[in-house]
Amino acid sequence: MSLLPKRNASNPRNTSVPAKLAHEKLAQLEAFTLAASPGLTSNQGVQLADNHNSLKAGDNGPTLLEDFILREKLTHFSHERIPERVVNARGCGAHGFFKLYKSMVQYTSAAFLQDSDIETPIFVRFSGASGSQGSADTVRDVRGFAVKFYTQEGNYDLVGNSMPVFYIQDAIKFPDLIHALKPEPHHEMPQASSAHDTFWDFASLVPEVTHMLMWTMSDRGLPRSFRMMEGFGVHAFRFINARNDAFFVKFHWKPKLGVHGLDWDEAQKIAGKDPDFLRRDLWEAIEAGNFPEWELGVQIVDAGRENDLGFDILDPTKLIPESQVPVQMIGKMVLNRNVENFFSETEQVAFHPGNLVPGIDFSNDPLLQGRLFSYTDSQLTRLGGSNFHEIPINRSVCPIHNYQRGGLHRQSINKGQVAYEPNTLANGIELRVDGAADGFQSHPDQLGVSKSRRRLPSFEDHFSQATLFWNSQSVSEKDHIVAAFRFELSRVEVSEIRQRMVDNLAHVDLKLAARVALPLGINAPDPKAAAGRTGYRDYRIALKVSEDAALSMATRVGASIKTRKIAVLVADGVDAPALRRLVLDMTAAGAICKLIGSQLGSVCTAAGKQLVVDHTFITMPSVMFDAIVIPGGEESTAALSRLGEAVHFVLEAYKHGKTICALNEGHQLLVTLGFSIEKNPELVNVPTPGVILADARKVLDGQVSQDFQAAIALHRHWDRLNVDAVPA
Repeated sequence: MSLLPKRNASNPRNTSVPAKLAHEKLAQLEAFTLAASPGLTSNQGVQLADNHNSLKAGDNGPTLLEDFILREKLTHFSHERIPERVVNARGCGAHGFFKLYKSMVQYTSAAFLQDSDIETPIFVRFSGASGSQGSADTVRDVRGFAVKFYTQEGNYDLVGNSMPVFYIQDAIKFPDLIHALKPEPHHEMPQASSAHDTFWDFASLVPEVTHMLMWTMSDRGLPRSFRMMEGFGVHAFRFINARNDAFFVKFHWKPKLGVHGLDWDEAQKIAGKDPDFLRRDLWEAIEAGNFPEWELGVQIVDAGRENDLGFDILDPTKLIPESQVPVQMIGKMVLNRNVENFFSETEQVAFHPGNLVPGIDFSNDPLLQGRLFSYTDSQLTRLGGSNFHEIPINRSVCPIHNYQRGGLHRQSINKGQVAYEPNTLANGIELRVDGAADGFQSHPDQLGVSKSRRRLPSFEDHFSQATLFWNSQSVSEKDHIVAAFRFELSRVEVSEIRQRMVDNLAHVDLKLAARVALPLGINAPDPKAAAGRTGYRDYRIALKVSEDAALSMATRVGASIKTRKIAVLVADGVDAPALRRLVLDMTAAGAICKLIGSQLGSVCTAAGKQLVVDHTFITMPSVMFDAIVIPGGEESTAALSRLGEAVHFVLEAYKHGKTICALNEGHQLLVTLGFSIEKNPELVNVPTPGVILADARKVLDGQVSQDFQAAIALHRHWDRLNVDAVPA
């Protein structure tokens, strides 16, 4: 007997898939190849008679050099790994589409932002920034959030992050930042972690990183899921309309499932239990037909009015507060198809912030300007030459025509004698591109200035928005930031670095700095010491807002519990009727319920029927779930109470702020948490956030399910008392 409705056997992942021109062409080519070559062949199409034995001189003799089949396989194997990305190496991707809500013709001439009836194919890659390909998913880090739009005017890449700001202001410091962040060169440790001397040495000496540090030390650095993570374009770009009017624009991706994070202890345990946690979560959701969705939002500022903001819009360490310039939702993105080959698609996809279409242009953000060089240079190295745009995942869906020829791994076979422009020999027609009105046009900025290696004074404010971020956090979020700084800095061996860092934090908030410094064995923070260092600027702007609710991850009331994972703890003697109704209600709301027992197989209910166990406590610990149900049944509860793994499961979930619902005798499993409710037929909820104790009979009237859903929708209950005393 199963508590869950049967799943449709058909594969749902291609439901509502938009037109994918490039994918369809590739599929047609593959179908033709398979039809023409029914057997196994070499890469040259030669059919193979034996793919298991190399060619030797006699059955027991040496292998012959002439074995071209062996050489081809070994050569391909030796070269099938390309250099990993220096940053954002560990990633996962998926296909989908973007659909516009309303025409943006007032602001931009970009064709894919004009017609709300068109679905634009897209490919998205999520990634961790600091770790290698073999690092864990749940480390504390900023995540890459890159989207490739296959538009009819060419490919447009929105290459952003999970945070709206970045560590540095100028690309010339990027190598230093990454070298400081990566494993230390003398012993190549630690992996995918900023908790070491070189990073914090750099951070303490470069105060412009302070705002980004506040974000990475917050719960934003530990996303619960890629599907519950915001994305940002980071830089100010420009929209250009048909009249050549310019507007500054900042891009936002808002997940429909809300923005949620992990607990730091939980994130570390998940890294050991399932280092692929985030990529597995994305893959399984799409395979199950739970297609992730984000809304695309923009903040638009008229060119010429950017100085009214009170800060420099070209500074990538600054954001535009949403309370100051609201985000307009202009469309949605849906991911509905997993990749078919990780290497060919996710690993070979080449993003570039310089891949623009008419109607979108750069700004003079100095970090963005440097990225325009480095991305091309990186792809040339990684993908073997200048023809990486011909790899299927990187091909545009619109016609390509130019006179570039040759180069390593060229795939196009261009006919004719012409490899230059202008010409009259290609089809007898002169094709001259010389300021065509319908092509891409850079916005005509008037420069006329002297060369300079200086920064404007507006770039020297490193703390005002860091303070804004701190002031906007809830009490629990502030506690998590303090704990994160303490953890990171406690791993720093040089006390002078710890001291410099808390002296910097004193410019953000003196109480924050004092709390961070308390367990670090250093002096109290001294803002004057920080201000006295060489190159330091004690410059602050007058912010127009002191707090911004959009900067907090506190869940709004009414959030969905769709795809949230609920663990149901079971043993022989479990009371099934009320449990069945609760599970059906949760499943109807979009949650995923799994039965967890001491071993695989099944358990026998109090009525003598069988329930199939999905996972064991060892293979699926509490950190893999968002909530817990402890059903009733005296025998079942007694068995679980004697099982240390089950008790630890509950204690750990409680410590991580997760919702717990106990029915009837199930509340006995909470005794170790200090709950001592007398046994009676009318159980009532105790005033503990996110803990629901209910009479199983009341499940049938639906109220218990509603309370359970509302508690799960809050994501976590960080305001529980004495959590530090819980032994888990």
